[in-house]
Amino acid sequence: MIIVLDTNVFISGVFYSGPPFEVLQAWRDRRISIVVSAEILEEYRRVGERLARDFPGVDIKPFLALLAVEADVVLAPALPEHVCEDPEDDKFIACAIAGGCKVIVSGDKLLRKVSGYKGIEVLTPRRFVEDHL
Repeated sequence: MIIVLDTNVFISGVFYSGPPFEVLQAWRDRRISIVVSAEILEEYRRVGERLARDFPGVDIKPFLALLAVEADVVLAPALPEHVCEDPEDDKFIACAIAGGCKVIVSGDKLLRKVSGYKGIEVLTPRRFVEDHL
């Protein structure tokens, strides 16, 4: 299964335990594939580095390097019109479309509101773990 991870899920999986960590573990175990765009990778880096200042024992760089090599990096052009209430979330929909995946894993309520758009399901990490792992 190919998925897109919202930034909150990726970052939570790196810094904490629980369902986001289980999603990343499934990816490391090659049970799922992750699709990202350059824009998403940059957001992961920016948010991860900011949070790493509060958690000096966690280094985000190896996770980002692994993603850059092991994830499917796609060119995801901007959507022709905004789909999400928060236009910043459109990049996850665009990435899913460009990567041909049907699932976005997200804890973002506004992003989950557009579940079903173009056949793309937006699931919470817990729901994804329960239904697919």
